[in-house]
Amino acid sequence: MRVVELFDQVRERWGERVAHRLARGESVREGFRGELNRYFDLMRQAIISGDPAWLNDVLDQWTAARTQSEREQREASLAPILGHILLSLNHVAREILSDEDALDLVSVVLPLHTHALQYASVQEADIYVRHISTELEKARTTLERLDKSKSDFISVAAHELRTPLTLIEGYASMLSDMYVRDSQPLPQAELMFQGIGNGIHRLREIIDDMIDVSLIDNDMLKLNFQPMWLNQLLNIAEQELKNVIAERGLTLENEDFPGCNEMTFADPERLYQAIWNILTNAVKYTPDHGKITISGRKLSGFIEVTIADNGIGIDPEDQTRIFEKFSRLGNVALHSSGKTKFKGGGPGLGLPITKGIIEAHGGAIWVESDGYDENACRGSIFHILLPIRKESPDGRLNKLFEPINGAAL
Repeated sequence: MRVVELFDQVRERWGERVAHRLARGESVREGFRGELNRYFDLMRQAIISGDPAWLNDVLDQWTAARTQSEREQREASLAPILGHILLSLNHVAREILSDEDALDLVSVVLPLHTHALQYASVQEADIYVRHISTELEKARTTLERLDKSKSDFISVAAHELRTPLTLIEGYASMLSDMYVRDSQPLPQAELMFQGIGNGIHRLREIIDDMIDVSLIDNDMLKLNFQPMWLNQLLNIAEQELKNVIAERGLTLENEDFPGCNEMTFADPERLYQAIWNILTNAVKYTPDHGKITISGRKLSGFIEVTIADNGIGIDPEDQTRIFEKFSRLGNVALHSSGKTKFKGGGPGLGLPITKGIIEAHGGAIWVESDGYDENACRGSIFHILLPIRKESPDGRLNKLFEPINGAAL
């Protein structure tokens, strides 16, 4: 073939030009020239056969030879090397061959070069994807291990804190009894004992929350399904919040809605805990004299409860993060403790616990908000979706109503 003869004429100078341009130092240049000769041998076969796949073997080896750091930073791509090889051919061919012969040779090599570029790019991308996948898997494993360690720590810490807390509570009670019997009590002792009692109660709530989070993380949260009515739970919560609502000048509207007075099976204690967490969250992030509305609707097989407020709102990027453990929005340095104080803080466990309780019931929870703004107060709407159950998941319906049915007979 005439093109093969042209290829052979330019090959030696072509190889020297490429080696001189790409390889620094004689020793490096010698090793590189050996690799380049192998590439030229396969290119010659590709020209003879018309099959560019002859180049694949050497391209595979060159791609695989990249170091780990080069793969991580996507450096040392073959594209610039292959580009220099083609550019050097163009210069050498014009120097040695006539314009017509140079054009013939380059026009035959160009499709092979295009194939080499495409094939190398695919192989490099595949190696990079495999590298990233491996790194992601390592990161996932590390995160799982860290999350497990964190869950274990929470569980152990919560149980370990209970013992000293019980001691503190016991000794505080003994001191209080001694104070009552003392003929000359300290003037402010009663106030001090009340403060100690409030601190113990708050600390016990935090420890209980830590234990609940540990149970949810380890899929050990047990539900006691019983017949219940949602409006009863909502009315109890409204009564419990009455003093706080009045103190903050808030308005709480507890609307009747379809399905709220229908019997369903759920764990009333846990469900009340979830509803209470959402309501106290609304109280904390609604400015004084704001409004909170409890409403909902009945859907096919589900009942939806909505708790809306005209508080400071939540940015879209934070609307899933608030359900993560220990998640807090805003500046942590400005953290202040308080369950109902405006913007009062906490350990960031209430909403994750609520999510765990709702999902354990087979439901879902999410929040809608137009964004965070302390001036405009765009507000938030929390949605709680619960399945309507006409019997307990453990089949205890008949057992629960046996006495009633027996009395009716």
